[in-house]
Formats: sequence, C-alpha cells, structure tokens
Amino acid sequence: MRTMVLAVLWLCAAMAGLFLISQPVGVDAQLTVAVTAILGAAAIYLLRLRGPWRAVFLAISTLVVLRYAYWRTTSTLPSPDDLANFIPAVVLYLAEMYYIVLLAMNLFVVSDPLERGAAPQADDEQLPRVDVFVPSYNESANILALTLSSAKALDYPADKLRVFLLDDGGTEEKRNARDPAKAAEAWRRHEELQALCGQLDVTYVTRARNVHAKAGNLNAGLAASDGDLIVVFDADHAPAREFLRQTVGYMVRDPKVFLVQTPHFFSNPDPIEKNLSTFERMPSENEMFYGTIQKGLDKWNAAFFCGSAAVLRRAALMQVGGFSGITITEDCETALDLHSKGWKSVYVDRPMVTGLQPETLASFIGQRSRWCRGMLQILLMKNAGLMPGLSWPQRICYLSSGLIWFFPIMRMVFLAAPLLFIFFDLKIYDVSTQEFVAYTLTYLAVSSLIRNYLYGSVRWPWMSELYEYVQSVYLFRAIISVLLNPRRPTFNVTAKGDTLAEDRLSEIAWPYFAIFAVLLGAAGYSVYRYQTEPEIGGILLVVAGWNLLNLVIAAAALGVVTEKRERRTTPRIVTNRAAELVLDGTSFPVAVTDISTGGAKVQPMGALRVVAPDTAAELLVSRSDGTPLGLLPVTIRSQGEEKGLPVLGLGYRADYAHYPLIAELMLADMTPLREQRARRQHRRALWLASANVLTWVLRYPMGAFRHLVFDRTAAAPPSPQEVQALQPAAILRPSAQPVQP
Repeated sequence: MRTMVLAVLWLCAAMAGLFLISQPVGVDAQLTVAVTAILGAAAIYLLRLRGPWRAVFLAISTLVVLRYAYWRTTSTLPSPDDLANFIPAVVLYLAEMYYIVLLAMNLFVVSDPLERGAAPQADDEQLPRVDVFVPSYNESANILALTLSSAKALDYPADKLRVFLLDDGGTEEKRNARDPAKAAEAWRRHEELQALCGQLDVTYVTRARNVHAKAGNLNAGLAASDGDLIVVFDADHAPAREFLRQTVGYMVRDPKVFLVQTPHFFSNPDPIEKNLSTFERMPSENEMFYGTIQKGLDKWNAAFFCGSAAVLRRAALMQVGGFSGITITEDCETALDLHSKGWKSVYVDRPMVTGLQPETLASFIGQRSRWCRGMLQILLMKNAGLMPGLSWPQRICYLSSGLIWFFPIMRMVFLAAPLLFIFFDLKIYDVSTQEFVAYTLTYLAVSSLIRNYLYGSVRWPWMSELYEYVQSVYLFRAIISVLLNPRRPTFNVTAKGDTLAEDRLSEIAWPYFAIFAVLLGAAGYSVYRYQTEPEIGGILLVVAGWNLLNLVIAAAALGVVTEKRERRTTPRIVTNRAAELVLDGTSFPVAVTDISTGGAKVQPMGALRVVAPDTAAELLVSRSDGTPLGLLPVTIRSQGEEKGLPVLGLGYRADYAHYPLIAELMLADMTPLREQRARRQHRRALWLASANVLTWVLRYPMGAFRHLVFDRTAAAPPSPQEVQALQPAAILRPSAQPVQP
C-alpha cells in the first residue's frame, strides 16, 4: 500500500512538473522564475542544508534544467530546409541533450548516497578462508615485495589466509618467445619472483599462455586455490593490516554478498596534479567517484568491482565461470554478470590501500583509453538495459557508468561549435541575447550549483572540464574504434614508476598546441568581426565568450602537457610511527614522519650527536602495541632541520626479507593517509577556483611554447602500445595517416 501511494504521488508530481515545464511564458517571466529558483537553490547550498532539503534542492534545480531542455527543443533549432545550419545544429543539440540525460541519471544515482556505519565483525572461528591474489605483468620486484609483505601481514587468522602472486610476465609463452632477449627477460623475472615468493612465504603461480589478460590471470589463480573468499590487490596496491577486518564481516553476515569494494588511494599525483602542483591541496580526480558516486551506486545495490582493493566470493564467481573476460574491463563486467544473477554488493568508503598512478601524460591517457574502450564494450556487448535479472535502478546505474564515456565526442562538439559561427557564419544556435540570458545562462548557473552541491568537496569547479578536455583529444578516436568493432580492443598494462630527469613536453603534446592555436585565432577573428560587423554584435559576443572559455581550458592544458621532472623512483607517504634508531649500539627514540620503499624521514625525540653521511645504523620496528618485530638496516644519508625540528634522512640497506618491516612502518596504520585525504576534501568557491585556472593560463603557456621551440627533441617517442592507444581526435589530425612513433 505504501509503495502504491508513493508511486501515485511521484506520478502526480511528474505530471505537474511536465505541465509547468511546457507552459509558454515570455522571456522576462522565464528569467524571473529561473532566477528565483537559482536563489532558492543557492540558499540551500550556502547554508549546507541536507536531509529533506536535498530533495528540495534537486527539485527546483531540475525545473530550471528541464525548462531549458524544453525551450532548446522547441525554439532554437534552425529550419530543416537549411541543411548547412540544421545538421551541425542538431549535432550540438544532441550533445547537449546527452549531458542533460546523463545529469538526470547521475541525480538518480547520487540522490541519497549510502553512508555505512562500522563494519560488522565476526569471531575468528566463523571467519572463512581467504586467498589473496596479487596479479602482475611487468611490475618490478620491489613494488611486488611491498604489496606481498603487506598482504602477508593482514590482521587475520594465519591458518585461514594464503597469498598468491599471479605472474603473467613469466608465463611459458613468454619464456619460450622467439625473441631471445624477451625470452631471457621472462626467465629472469620468473626466477627472481620465485625467489621473492620463497623469502616471503607466498605461493607463486604462472600459466602457460597469456590469454584473456588480467581476467585470465585471475582465473588461473582461482584454479590454483580453494579459499572461500578471493581478495584482489593490484601489484602496486599495498593494503593496510585492517583490510580484512573491515570487509570480510559483510560476507559473513550476508551470504548473498559477492563483493565488498573499497576506495583506491594513491600515494603519487597523476600527471595533471603533478604538472599543475595541486596534489597536496585539491581532491584527486578519483575522489568524486569513490567519495560520492560509489556510495550512490551502493544505495541501489550497484556498486561494482574496480579491479583491486576488493573481496569477492568464490561461489559467486564460479556461478558465472570465474572473472569475465569478454571485454578489457573485466572488473565491471564481472560485477554486472553477478548482479544480474541476484547477488549483492557492498561499498565501504574507507581507504585501506595505497597505490601508484601513471606518472606521465602518455601513460595516463593510455590507462583512460583502456577504461573508456572497456566500458563502451560492456555497453555494446552486455547492455544493462537489456540484460535480464537486473532491477531498474541497477540498469540506470550501469547505463550511467557506461554512457559517461561518450564525453570525448561531446567535448569535441562543444569545442568546434563556436568555431562554425566565428569562421563560417553558421547559425547553429538561433537565439537572441535576451533568450540566451533567460534560458542558457540560468541553465549553466544551476548546473554549476548542482555539481557543487553534490560533488563540491570532492571535485572543484572547472576541474571536470579540464580533465575531460585533456582526455578527449585522444579518447575520441578510441571511441570510434570501439563503435566500429566492439571486439577489437586489447588489454594494455599501464606503465607506472616512470621518472623524468628534466622538465619536458609530453611526447603526445602536439594536438594541444594545435587546438590552442585554432582557438586563439578564433578569438582574434571574433574581435575583427565585432568591429566590422556591428549588426551581429550581440550573438557574436555570446559565441566569442563560449570560445574564450574553451581557450582558457586549452591554455591551462598546456601546463598539463609540460611534464615536470620526477627523479624520485618511489613516492613517499605520510605516516606517524614510533621506532628506535640503533646507532653504535645505542638506541634513540624517533618518529617516522614519511616513508617510501627506498627510505624514510625520522625526527629524533631527544638529543642526537652529529652523524657523518652514509653512517650505517638500524631501525628497530615494533607494532603499534609495542611488540618488537625486527631490525631494519639503514644508512643515514642526511641530517638537518625541518620547521625548527631535527630530521634524519634514512636509506635502506635491505633485501626482500626486510620488506615486512617496511610494510609495517608504511601501512600498519593508514590513519595519516586518510587524514590527508580528508584535508583535501573541502569546497572551493567558484571565484577562487576560477582564479586558480586563470593563474595557470597566465603561467604555463609561455613555458610550454618555450619547450616546443627550444627542446622539441627532448621528448622520448611513445612506445608501440602507446601509439596504438593514443591517437588524437581525427578531426584535429593533419592527415588521415596513423601517427608514427
């Protein structure tokens, strides 16, 4: 009965809304209504009102958006008789409607994000057996040593925990490769990782052939193990000791749960954060997904597997034949298959792994290209809208997650649209200046309010536009390739751990300069037309302003393609651990304040004599309860002060057997990392965010052009795999021939 009443109320509200949206009103009345709605929404936003006010905010904001969509559909398209204007006008209109439909789906997804309380706990006798899989392809042994050591140290009954290294870089196929150099490298890796696993008491698993990429590797792990639960950590995702205690309880409590997913936290900046120097103060790009969207998906039992930092139920995987491998995003595909079989998922918003992001722009775009192609493969080959067994909310959630990846096409449309009027006088947006203010500006204002209200603490203004633009240049072609042949994409491993000796341009930078030049030329030509064609001054100002916004984003992107040097091979993470420095037989209490797999920075807690560089010492590592674990050999590399306090820089003199001690210092307690994440998650006023972007516009383009002119040869050519994945948008390429490495 209650459900029926709610359905009737929603139907009546929808009919009333449609009636209001379709009412013909004058421009002045529309402006009054829209401004009133915006003021109401802004008051809710500024006062940080939540609870039922969230629904009020979304309702009045949606009214403005739908009024714009109705007006845009019925009053702005040119006549079909004028094909030169009509065809590009319809393309632009469809791009706008795509974003409005996507906005509606996203509002549904995050309308009431699920905030989970403390994780359920179970007695050790009730806990199921857990197999930890660490799939690897080309990661170095020191990266793997940290992840494997952290996995071995998980807080869980030792007789119910096994750790497996799944090595796809040392398969029989690779060890018997025709290329002697590749075969020798595969044999060297195979033997080195076998020795590493022997030292750490980890089970080494490889297979005959590299089929079905990561999904095939994980399925090989399933065949070699028998635990009730499977935990997957990427090779560079080292877990905290508490991981299983914060996740497995959900599996014990509900036998229909197939997945417990946790956020991915990264210890190093992505190329955009690094090159624009925002990592320490701005929310990372993935925090919008893990901080808001996954919690919204969780509300509708649609949180999906993200490839790592997750627990899965073996029985569920066996029901669908293991990890799915039809597409190159095996994680989301597997979750979709299992949701369609009636299984449940859980999302726990507690970062409990620290991983690595791609350091270079080419690697970053290559990674996003794989995600984009894989999600579109799912959309085309396993469309959630047609798959039986899913609820309607789950269908909307999965369709939203797939459709978002068409953004590069829409971004290119928005980039090109003002140029058609400026250069060719095509009237594809037929409105007066008054209508533009009453409908378009109010729609843009309320859209900005919606984004800031829902995502303001995890995504600052203008950052979505910048990230989308940077990716769109190369992902445009990736989308076309999937649409033409959904089965064609292949899995490419993301390169990580790269270093740069000096500042330089990215090897994939040239399209960004070309686009900037075109937009700058359009801005100059707009000024010329405004002076010589006063009769079109009003609409020209609108279009020129649109082009100016595109130019600002393109200018900021020139800072992104200017790669900053990165000589540190191992990123440091913040920590706060007590230890003892043993020097010449004497122990000195110290606090470890930041640490990496290569060394640590410590603060002596008392007086310490001056120590010569390269002095050998040892660091006594203990658990948080004071239980000593062992001595870590170190070298004192430097001694100085930081903020008035003495500090020592330590380097390790360690082999793989010492990595459990390093893992204990780095990851036993991730509270400092979670606090770092929380400090970054704060709202940024629109004017402050705009000032940031303008600072980048004034600061970076000249430096980028200086690199372009004086050291163009400094950039290394991209790898063949990068060339395959990183083709710029065809509409911006100088010829139809593939770009050569």
